Amino acid sequence: MTVIVGLVHRKRVHLAGDSAGVSGYQLTIRRDPKVFTNGPYVFGFTTSFRMGQLLHHAFNAPHPEGDLAKFMATKFIDAVRTCLKAGGFARKDSEQEEAGTFLVGTHGRLFAVHSDYQVGEPADQYAAVGCGDEFALGALHATAHLNLKPRERLTAALRAADHHSAGVAGPYAYAKEPR
Repeated sequence: MTVIVGLVHRKRVHLAGDSAGVSGYQLTIRRDPKVFTNGPYVFGFTTSFRMGQLLHHAFNAPHPEGDLAKFMATKFIDAVRTCLKAGGFARKDSEQEEAGTFLVGTHGRLFAVHSDYQVGEPADQYAAVGCGDEFALGALHATAHLNLKPRERLTAALRAADHHSAGVAGPYAYAKEPR
């Protein structure tokens, strides 16, 4: 359980996430952040801390090239699949691979990667994933035209999810796309 929020501001991707590790009714506040940079990317994950650890520490992030949407849906995802399989995280059920959900930003563009490895790019220039995503999306929408700094908008979204979702808890961590 978690919430990861992201937005594009002035051609740079900003992400933020909570610190909750939830299993049933047990809540652990984790020190290891759910948002981080790796190469030219900024990542924010939900689903599994193991998946996040692999993306953070084992993923050899390929350098983006050519048509970015095509690259993300093919070469980037192929590299993610290879990393997650090698790390023992990817699952296969009825010949279909599954992993987890995360946000990733590069070259001023924000993408959501879902458990079936589909890659989506939100037209609104913001996204949220995790159990608190609907609350966070509402806050991101409501603050879209308020002239707030990226961290202020992300914090508003995290606080909304934290207030309304039992699976979200601070402290909050922030990361932005490397320049």
